[in-house]
Amino acid sequence: MNPEEIQIPRRITNQLLHLAQISPDLEICGLIGSKKGVPNHCYPITNASERPKQRFLLDAGQHISAMTKMRDLGEELFAIYHSHPTAPALPSSKDLELEAYPQALHLIISLNTKGILEMRGFRINQKSAQEISLIMNDD
Repeated sequence: MNPEEIQIPRRITNQLLHLAQISPDLEICGLIGSKKGVPNHCYPITNASERPKQRFLLDAGQHISAMTKMRDLGEELFAIYHSHPTAPALPSSKDLELEAYPQALHLIISLNTKGILEMRGFRINQKSAQEISLIMNDD
């Protein structure tokens, strides 16, 4: 497998796109856990930002709870996801500035397209983003 490609199960992709569609005016956010590098569980978390239409902030209590559940299930943090209701699926300057998990993939879903949702993946480290190709599979 190409290290510049990440495989994402179709069911996880569909869940993320659905979450973004049902809250089109707010940035949705959450975590994805994996076992042996394979993403297998989505943990939606409330956006606790004071400006949820422009920013996301994982609710602290739910964030801790999700990380605890991952550990209890033998999962690792695979990705942090959030949506951009009116912006492209690219890390914003705030996304780059506030990065706290450089080992995690960052999935950004854009609703700023003409009827088609867009999801892109990035590795963010030291305020710099590198795009990672996402390959959807049926696992």
